[in-house]
Amino acid sequence: MTTVSGPLATASVFDFERHIDRSGGDSLKWNRYAGRDVVPLWVADMDFAAPPAVLDALRQRIGHGVLGYAKPWPSLIEATLAHLNQQYGWSVDPDWLVWLPGVVPGLSLACRAIAGDVMTATPIYPPFLAVPESSGRVLTTAALHLDDEAGHRQWRWDWAALEAAVTPATRLLLLCHPHNPVGRAWCADELAKLADFCQRHDLYVCSDEIHCDLILDADKRHTPLALAHPELASRCMTLMAPSKTYNIPGLGCSFAIIQDPALRARFAEAMCGIVPDVNVLGMVAAEAAYREGEPWRQAALDVLRARRDRVEQAIADMPGLSTTHVEATYLAWIDARGLKVTDPAEFFEQAGVGLSNGVDFGAPGWVRLNFACTAETLETALARIRRACERR
Repeated sequence: MTTVSGPLATASVFDFERHIDRSGGDSLKWNRYAGRDVVPLWVADMDFAAPPAVLDALRQRIGHGVLGYAKPWPSLIEATLAHLNQQYGWSVDPDWLVWLPGVVPGLSLACRAIAGDVMTATPIYPPFLAVPESSGRVLTTAALHLDDEAGHRQWRWDWAALEAAVTPATRLLLLCHPHNPVGRAWCADELAKLADFCQRHDLYVCSDEIHCDLILDADKRHTPLALAHPELASRCMTLMAPSKTYNIPGLGCSFAIIQDPALRARFAEAMCGIVPDVNVLGMVAAEAAYREGEPWRQAALDVLRARRDRVEQAIADMPGLSTTHVEATYLAWIDARGLKVTDPAEFFEQAGVGLSNGVDFGAPGWVRLNFACTAETLETALARIRRACERR
């Protein structure tokens, strides 16, 4: 159990070690390996119960009895704007918000709203690679650089690769900030160089910031790109959601922040006849999370830091594997090329651990591990991974 202490202290005790049986039900994560002895650590949802305040709000709303069509209401908007101001010092006008049923539809809408080619940096969350083509756009990619300077491995931008990938037809950059899967929380200098790159090449930016409230390193703080660089704000579409932070992705509620009225109109026009209204229960959960979920979030961050440290320590001692420090998210990006197996994801699946396949992120030979689970689940998985590596 995790008890909140300090300035956020409450009487609440959050149990992040309780095993909640997700097998045999509706879980995408657990049903992938139904009937098999495979620990699922792939798709990015947590095995933790959502915050009590969120569950209470959902029960109260269901108790009302009528679940009709709904639009965002004043107190939801107020809670969202207050969260943005408290966490980032970002004063957002209510008119800048466009409510969405998910961040992935937001990526698609951004591609459809901007006429021209799209670029992004790999490895990257798979929809970044799929959405441009499905939106009728040409995609170019630039690989991030794995810097091993002074023995400290860290993913960085390859500015030369970005310059080589951009073309006169490129009009949109898809940015992941913080980055999934490499776990970087981009620093101020990196954001400044990125903003300059976009200004020089006349690019719009769709910044997926869904993991912004999951910064694990105490010395780091998330700053939205549009806030950090006001000169670029009129060309930014920022995507956020409470779903990853508070483990409510199945409720489908997110939003875009688009300051420029003309860009916002183009984005909203692309929604017509394609994107449904946001689930009423998703909006209820979002308001409760932003209004009352901070003690739970802080407790969850403590747990995730401990899980992160355990994964990094364990992987460092396993033959054939290596990883980099996870600054943000609850996802470890693991280099399995040293195992010299054709398909590392399949290799570990046969050993009883289900991981995301690096191929889907544009990086064969890598796997992604979701450590937002109980300590018992994680230890079981790590033991199986170790045995598989040692037998190799």
